[in-house]
Amino acid sequence: MKLESNGILIGLRAFNERDAIARVFTRDFGVLVGMMRGANVAKKNRPLVGQVGGAIWNARLDSQLGMFHWDAEKNLSASVMMNSDALMRLNSAFEILGTLLPEREEYSILYDETLVLLGALACGDVGAYLTWEINLLRDLGYALDLSRCSGCGATETLNYLSPRTGRAVCDTCAAPYVDRLYKLPVNLNTTLRFLENICMQQGVAVPQMRRMIKNV
Repeated sequence: MKLESNGILIGLRAFNERDAIARVFTRDFGVLVGMMRGANVAKKNRPLVGQVGGAIWNARLDSQLGMFHWDAEKNLSASVMMNSDALMRLNSAFEILGTLLPEREEYSILYDETLVLLGALACGDVGAYLTWEINLLRDLGYALDLSRCSGCGATETLNYLSPRTGRAVCDTCAAPYVDRLYKLPVNLNTTLRFLENICMQQGVAVPQMRRMIKNV
């Protein structure tokens, strides 16, 4: 079995002294996991988390841990290293993708949006991370609708958000349930609460790097 696509190297963990287990978020096949031979000792073209490039994944059987051939084109994380806030968000995004996305399921739109995020973080735009998390929630089945009240259809005084439906709620409809709703506008605390619910449903922990990000 052979899969070939463009991808972002989102995770690299040592397997032994020479080799590493890599996690690559690809445009055509979603998250792929496989072995990168010699990744820990390479002197030229060494694989680094944050690189964007061409990935070829091979396995004799579909159920096997595949082998990667990785051809890095550029490292979008290099210019993020000196900005601690941007680096934290970069690592958070990679950890969330690796934790919540099922393997070998296409998320081409989210892939393109992740490239946009990397470019924004490289320019110091940490605010782009919130937009990325909102887009992530959409692809995980929690699309937020802030256009009108979910109860009465009003388009004004939309100051609350339903944690169940992800839809806005006006002040009038929210009154009996204020203690159960999230406040608008959406911020990183809001998206974190959705992520906590998703992680609980999947039986996994919210990535530690995500919990370290403070709302701004």
